Amino acid sequence: MTSAIPTVDTAGVTALLERGRTLATPVLRAAVNRLAPPMDTVAAYHFGWIDAEGRPAHGDQGKAVRPALALLSAEAAGAAAEIGIPGAVAVELVHNFSLLHDDLMDGDEQRRHRDTVWKLYGPAQAILVGDALFALANEVLLELGTVEAGRATRRLTTATRKLIDGQAQDISYEHRERVTVAECLEMEGNKTGALLACAVSIGAVLGGADDRTADILEAYGYHLGLAFQAVDDLLGIWGDPEATGKQTWSDLRQRKKSLPVVAALAAGGPASERLAELLAADAGLTDAQLADFDEEEFASRAALIEEAGGREWTSQEALRQHATAVEALGRVDMPEEVRAQLVALADFVVVRKR
Repeated sequence: MTSAIPTVDTAGVTALLERGRTLATPVLRAAVNRLAPPMDTVAAYHFGWIDAEGRPAHGDQGKAVRPALALLSAEAAGAAAEIGIPGAVAVELVHNFSLLHDDLMDGDEQRRHRDTVWKLYGPAQAILVGDALFALANEVLLELGTVEAGRATRRLTTATRKLIDGQAQDISYEHRERVTVAECLEMEGNKTGALLACAVSIGAVLGGADDRTADILEAYGYHLGLAFQAVDDLLGIWGDPEATGKQTWSDLRQRKKSLPVVAALAAGGPASERLAELLAADAGLTDAQLADFDEEEFASRAALIEEAGGREWTSQEALRQHATAVEALGRVDMPEEVRAQLVALADFVVVRKR
């Protein structure tokens, strides 16, 4: 059964994302300014606040979905949005810690239409600054000195450990010929779902919510994260480089076992079998030989994935996870306006193009 693509309240979602960015950024900048040189400069470049020459910049600073969720989380618990700011900043610091390390591990040279940190400043700086951002995330929460801050930090550290588990799984899957759909969903639940789940519970915890409320909000965030990653997987193969800031066929170049690939391999049929043969043959090639693949080769593989049904299955999985996320919201008492805003953000996640 095909699920309907939701209609997005673009203006409302834009306002929510901008509110999250506006309230969180000054506190985020203050945290980054604590870093010793040159890490403060490297981090400022990564966040898009300066260019490679150190001049102020106003480039693409990301979607800011997680800060928006953290502020709404506080409001879902009946607190002011501002109560969620330390949580928003902490989650954003952890998210960017993961991006710095992932870019290095994946060999990605571009993020948001600019050179990645490891490409510009070297691998050592990418590792150091990533580590520093993770430490700052815990500092920002624990310096609040409240019981709620301790509860929030426990949720953040658990989510971070799951995120790292997911990255480890992702890397290991690149070297396996076959990965099941269940394994792929588990990996993506760790790598993306865990931190989004934390984002949408951490503000509520800081606002005094009980564990039941926080756990249900986490369920919304976890399934939203799976929807988010399913869309990311589609964009990783068929996304417009002008919108995504990454190379064409970027996930295919990295041999990622993303959902469209795994679903296509599990589907059976001629296209699925041909794709499996090509991927099995890759295992016998050197990195230099793999680097010689041209655009036509990747386009052909993308066509096989689509013919086998991997693209359509992943699109439907994004909508299934979206529906599960929205359903979870019905189990929490919260202001109806906040509920509507959380639904609108979920809608945005599954129709975005970047």
